[in-house]
Amino acid sequence: MKRLLLVMVCLAVAMGQEAKKPAPAADPETQEVLRRINGLTPYEVPDLKLRTEQNYAHTSTDVEPFGAVKPYKEHFLVQMEYTGPGRAVPEPAGLKSVRIGFIGPIESTVSIATGGKSHEEVLGKMMLKGAQLAVEQANAKGGYLKGKIPFELAVANDNGLWGSTGNEVVKMAYENPVWAILGTIDSANSHIAIRVALKAEVVMINTGDTDPTFIETNIPWVARNIGDDRQQGYLLVDYMIRKMGYKRIGIIRSSNRYGRFGVREIKDSSRRLGHPVAIEMAYKVGGDDFSLQLDRIQEMNVDAIVHWGDARESALILNQMRARGMKQPYFCSDRSVSPEFQQAAGANAEGVICGYPWNPDRKDPKLDEFRKAFKARFQEDPETYAAHAYDGMNMLMWAVQQGGLNRAKIRDLISTRSKPWPGVTGAIPLSAVLDDAGEVFLARFGQGRWKYESRESLQIPRGFVPARDRTSRGLESASR
Repeated sequence: MKRLLLVMVCLAVAMGQEAKKPAPAADPETQEVLRRINGLTPYEVPDLKLRTEQNYAHTSTDVEPFGAVKPYKEHFLVQMEYTGPGRAVPEPAGLKSVRIGFIGPIESTVSIATGGKSHEEVLGKMMLKGAQLAVEQANAKGGYLKGKIPFELAVANDNGLWGSTGNEVVKMAYENPVWAILGTIDSANSHIAIRVALKAEVVMINTGDTDPTFIETNIPWVARNIGDDRQQGYLLVDYMIRKMGYKRIGIIRSSNRYGRFGVREIKDSSRRLGHPVAIEMAYKVGGDDFSLQLDRIQEMNVDAIVHWGDARESALILNQMRARGMKQPYFCSDRSVSPEFQQAAGANAEGVICGYPWNPDRKDPKLDEFRKAFKARFQEDPETYAAHAYDGMNMLMWAVQQGGLNRAKIRDLISTRSKPWPGVTGAIPLSAVLDDAGEVFLARFGQGRWKYESRESLQIPRGFVPARDRTSRGLESASR
């Protein structure tokens, strides 16, 4: 049975005189949002500007589904609206802390989702540390400034049991309430969690699930601050097909939702560009022998191989490929950008290319300060799950500071923010469906380190991205 851990991340004594500081002044845009959402009755709906996109997920016309058909309606372009009475709920008095929920895989269990032992704990623990650091730093500056009380992290383990994930969100929403939730990583569990969050009306920021369909649920209480597998898949396909000219691509992936949905855009885009994936082979998570899958892939005489799964299996597959003389270029998901993969693959890691949601080589004082603080606090370097959790938690606490202790107002401030969030992972612009619409990168391993390349630096071509939605434009199909 999962435990609900209550972590007080900073003592009130350490807050000192900082607790007497007023809430930071809001920028003009935030002030205008607050003007529109404050003082409403339960029967009033604020006049908020809903974000509208002209193109979903920067999709080029030649990889759009049903590209020769003009649709009656195109989804995921107009932001979902919350019209409920929550904004009229007064801020409670007498609280001793402001609780924010964290749900992620931090304890090893048996997972229904994978049919065996859970496998994402190393990722979840780093995510938790990033969230903890953000809360500790906020408390050192005074915590929730309006109430002069500390933030508190309510931590729950997300162990792959779908029903239990929903139960944990229910506890956070009702039994010992939180004001917002950060999590999680497993795609199936994330889908369960956000549906409960919808019913409970509590905002949830996801910082670790890259499943493209996660945000396509059109739930107005959900946002994500990490580039997803759709964007990474488009970049990989453009590199492999448009730039390198590979015509026969083989896929080997984990047999869970992460692997199945992670390669979906690669398969669809390759087919629409005239080079359908030659073969796709799945394997059970936790296995050691991939000879069956590699036999089939080797028979297909592919030009390049894409793997989507965890770092452990990624390295084992690569080593077994090279041992049998398979020299094809090896492409992977972002989970292979890790010390575990590097150590296990050894010399075979040279030249491996992965999609990646941000650029850790970026020169940014905020990123440098984060790394220094993380190393001092946890005696290890942060990675992508820690960094994105740090950004996500800071986004939530910013919304609390500005909007107060009201779940609907916290949601409003995040959903209406038009300026990109200045995170340690880079600028985070939210799309109409509140997905991270920022740039993604390719990580290439060489000479003992990962180097992060942009589309521009590698001169990767892309298809024509129209300026109008499909219902109000012609059926352009030109590629540029």
